[in-house]
Amino acid sequence: MSRARSRSRRLALQALYQWQVTGDDLGEIINHFLVEHPQRNFEVDYFRDLVRGVPARLDVLDQTLEPFLDRPIEEVDLVERALLRMGAYELADHLEVPYKVVINEAVELAKLFGAEQSHRYVNGVLDKVARVLRPAETGTPPARDA
Repeated sequence: MSRARSRSRRLALQALYQWQVTGDDLGEIINHFLVEHPQRNFEVDYFRDLVRGVPARLDVLDQTLEPFLDRPIEEVDLVERALLRMGAYELADHLEVPYKVVINEAVELAKLFGAEQSHRYVNGVLDKVARVLRPAETGTPPARDA
């Protein structure tokens, strides 16, 4: 797991949080972050992919998360919501990243930015999402038809 990729996720979380709060144009948000971080010690392309990919697939991501949430997605804390959506996006669209890495990175960001126990919630939800999206990788047995 590269530090540059971890920094990309951290910045993407902040950008997605900003987008959720303000509804600002994604291009403007991305450009703002690139201006604010000129040293580019993160993977710019991965950052851009996360920030553009999550909103582009919002309905599908929310439908994927919904069965594992204890409340409607709109009622989930904004930091947790951004992390869950970003984690689900990575699990679905970045198969090159091991599911354990996706979950661990989201948990660490939840510890850093979320409420006191949000890392446990994020871990539990993304673990269940990973079992659905990556059954072979997680070792989840195939569902049996009734």
